[in-house]
Amino acid sequence: MKKRILAALLASATLISIAGCESTASTSTPASTGGETSTADSTAGGTESTGGDAAQDAGQYIHDITLADGEGKKLNIYAWNEDWKKQFDQYVKPHLPADVEVEFIINPNEGNAYQNKLDTDLPLNADKDANEKIDMFLFEADYATKYVDTQYTVDVKELGVTDDDISAMYQYTTDVAKDSAGALKAVSWQATPGLFAYRRDIAKDVLGTDDPEEVQAALSDWDKFEEVAQKAKDKGYFMLSGYDDTYRTFSGNATKPWVDADNNIQVPDELMAWVDQTKDYTDKGFNNKTTLWSDAWSADQAPGGKVFGFFYSTWGINFTLSANSLEKAVKDGGKEEVGNGEYGKWAVCYGPKQYFWGGTWMAAAAGTDNPKLVGSIMKEFCCNPEFGKAFAEETNDYYNDVNVMKEISSDPDYGSEFLGGQNHYALFYEIADDIVMANCTKYDQGCNEDFQSAMHDYFNGTIESKDVALNTFYGLIKAKYPDVKVPDTAIAPPAESKAE
Repeated sequence: MKKRILAALLASATLISIAGCESTASTSTPASTGGETSTADSTAGGTESTGGDAAQDAGQYIHDITLADGEGKKLNIYAWNEDWKKQFDQYVKPHLPADVEVEFIINPNEGNAYQNKLDTDLPLNADKDANEKIDMFLFEADYATKYVDTQYTVDVKELGVTDDDISAMYQYTTDVAKDSAGALKAVSWQATPGLFAYRRDIAKDVLGTDDPEEVQAALSDWDKFEEVAQKAKDKGYFMLSGYDDTYRTFSGNATKPWVDADNNIQVPDELMAWVDQTKDYTDKGFNNKTTLWSDAWSADQAPGGKVFGFFYSTWGINFTLSANSLEKAVKDGGKEEVGNGEYGKWAVCYGPKQYFWGGTWMAAAAGTDNPKLVGSIMKEFCCNPEFGKAFAEETNDYYNDVNVMKEISSDPDYGSEFLGGQNHYALFYEIADDIVMANCTKYDQGCNEDFQSAMHDYFNGTIESKDVALNTFYGLIKAKYPDVKVPDTAIAPPAESKAE
C-alpha cells in the first residue's frame, strides 16, 4: 500500500570508497549448516508463492522462460542461505518450464564453508554428469574477485546478456564483476548503499522528534552521535545493540586493502578507529554488548527492544530488520504489516557517515549444461525494469537500475509502510551513485570476520589489550590463509580452531 512520502533528506553525498568489499550476511534466521540441499517443490510448475498478493504483482513482469535446444532439465544453484531461494520461488520458478527440476545446494558462510564447497566443486564441474553440474552460483562482495577472475565463471555475453541489458545498472556492480580482461562474469539485482534505521518512538523520547530531517541533524557527525548516545543512555536506552553495529561505516570507507601487493596483511587505519570508538562506547554503556547476528542482537530489534537504531543497507532493512520487528513471525502465521509488533515504527536517515554494505551477484558456473537458461534468469531478475520497479516497491530492496530507482525515489505517492510512510529510496538514491568498490581482495570475508571476532574479546575484557587482540587476529588469518604474511607477533590459534 502506498502512502504519502515524508520529507526526504537531501544532504549532499560523499564518495564511498570500499576497501574491504563487504559481506551480505544472512538474516537473523540461523543459516543451515553442512552441505544441505533444498529440493522442496523442486518441480517448477505449480509452485505456490509464499509472498501473498504483493509477490504476484512483481511476478507478472517475469516472462515465461523456455529451454534452448540441448539444455538440461535439472538446474542446480549454489547459495549460502535461502534468502534468494525464497525470491526465486516467488518470482522466477512459476515461469520456468514445468519439467525443469530446480535444486538449491545450501552451505553456510560460517567457517568459510560456502567458499570451501565452491572451491571443491567448481574445478570438477566440467566432468560431472549433467544432472550434477553446478549451473549457477551466488557470491558476495567480500569474495567477488576470487571467482570473477577465474576460468570457473562464464562471460555473461555468452549467456545472452547484452550491453543493453546492463546499461542502467550501477557502475560499481558491474566493475566488481569484471575479470582482468574486462569480461563481465556476473550480474546483481541490487545496489546496497547504507543508512541509519531508528525507532521512531525512542527518537521522540530522546530527541523530542522522529522526523528524519531533524533526527539527521542530531546525528550528522560522530560527535553529535555520541551526544545523542549519552541522552539515550540517560533515558534508559542503548544507542546501538552491539560491538559490530558501526563496523561497516568504517570498513566501507577504508583507504587500503586488507592484503597488499606483496601479500602482507595490513589493518586499515579506519578499522583501528572503529576499535577505539567501540571500546569507548562499550565502556560508556552506549551499546548492549551483543554481536552481529546473535539472538540478543536480533532481540534488540524486536518488540520491547531498547536500542535507538541500527546501521543497515538496503537488504538489511527488507530482510532482517522488518522480520525482527514482528511480534508474530511470518513462519508462525504473522504478517509483515502495521500492527504486528514494531512494524511501521521505524524510519531512516543518513547518519554520521555514508557507507555501503554487501550485495549478491549471480554467476554461471563453467561447464553448466544450461547456459541459456541461466542467462534468461539473469535477464529476467536483474535486467527487467518493469519487474524491478514492482519488486522494489514490494520488498523494500533497492533494484540495480538507476532509472527505476530515480523514478521511485521521486514519486510523491510512494512510501514504505514499514518505515511509517517514508520514501527511503529518496535517501538511498542520493548516495548509491557514489559507491566505488576499490581495494577488493579475495581475503576480505575472512579478514572482516576474524578482525571483529578478535576484537570482541578486547571489548568485553576477555583479553587485556588491543595489541593482544590484534596479534590474535594475525594468528587467525595465518591459520585461515597460510599464504598471507603476518607479523611475527601473531598468536597461533588452538589447533582445533584452525581453518582447513
